[in-house]
Amino acid sequence: MSRSPDPPRRATLASLAADLKVSRTTISNAYNRPDQLSADLRDRIFEAAKRLGYPGPDPVARSLRTRRAGAVGLMVTEPLNYSFSDPAALDFVAGLAESCEEAGQGLLLVAVGPNRTFEEGSAAVLSAGVDGFVVYSVSDDDPYLPLVRQRHLPVVVVDQPKDVSGVSRIGIDDRAAMRQLTEYLLELGHRDIGLLTMRLGRDWPHGDPQKPALADPERVQTPHFHVQRERIHGVYDAILGAGLPPGSLTVVESYEHLASSGGAAAEVALQANPRITALMCTADVLAISAMDHLRSRGIYVPGQMTVTGFDGVPEALRRGLTTVVQSSVEKGRRAGRVLHHPPRSGLPVIDVLETEVVRGRTSGPPA
Repeated sequence: MSRSPDPPRRATLASLAADLKVSRTTISNAYNRPDQLSADLRDRIFEAAKRLGYPGPDPVARSLRTRRAGAVGLMVTEPLNYSFSDPAALDFVAGLAESCEEAGQGLLLVAVGPNRTFEEGSAAVLSAGVDGFVVYSVSDDDPYLPLVRQRHLPVVVVDQPKDVSGVSRIGIDDRAAMRQLTEYLLELGHRDIGLLTMRLGRDWPHGDPQKPALADPERVQTPHFHVQRERIHGVYDAILGAGLPPGSLTVVESYEHLASSGGAAAEVALQANPRITALMCTADVLAISAMDHLRSRGIYVPGQMTVTGFDGVPEALRRGLTTVVQSSVEKGRRAGRVLHHPPRSGLPVIDVLETEVVRGRTSGPPA
């Protein structure tokens, strides 16, 4: 496996302890038993470790003379219930697990979601006994990504962030796919469109995170999740290309990934612009939720409202959703194979997978 370029100096536990004038046990506790130390002391240790280039305890060296852990670390920053309930995420994990089995390796879930403190998440990343990391769809300002790279192990990013120096990435052309889908709706005659999107940043400036909110122009232009940004910009590319004003698009952001999020976001969009005739969603789970909400209000799809999604998950295709289909399973397979079998050149791999716009039963001309 190729190595990611990062801090050139690698300190040891002993040199870090000497620098801080503490015992080796104290350094070990900072990573493995953080409750044994004060927050101030832990912060001092982590700051010194970063400055000196100490990557954290090496569990592989303790257990295997070959320095091989026999496992791939999958870092996820979403809550675990999302990782095991979202159909696209599940398909991705299935594909990654398949590639790990082919290579004779295990798969270790490194969960650093919102329910863990930064200290707990940092310890999980720095102490994970793995031979490399797959980073699944995190923001470009994620605090754990630098810690992953500090491990000096091979890294593959899936979807986002984009353009991480020296790191391979597996993804799709989100912008082009969303533009193609929007052009189809414009051909059908839609002119006022609501766009329901997943969160655009790790922060939430709108109060209750369970309540979707209109995304102002500044937030739309500077999200830290580039997948959502690219999908939004794909819609703008199409409507501006058709000579429509930017105001014809109403963007509603959902921070929480709940079963009701799409329906709640649809309600916000229709209240903001009752002329909307099409609801586009950046994920199928939002679209399915929106359709169920509309049906409960007696609004028929597509007779009175067109709804589209993104991902092509099985339930969406069964329900005839108009959507962009991507292979999340293949994403997982490719990520694992690139990690296990990097090119001999040592250069990072940028793998852009194909997508397909499926014109299902949920789209039609405006009423």
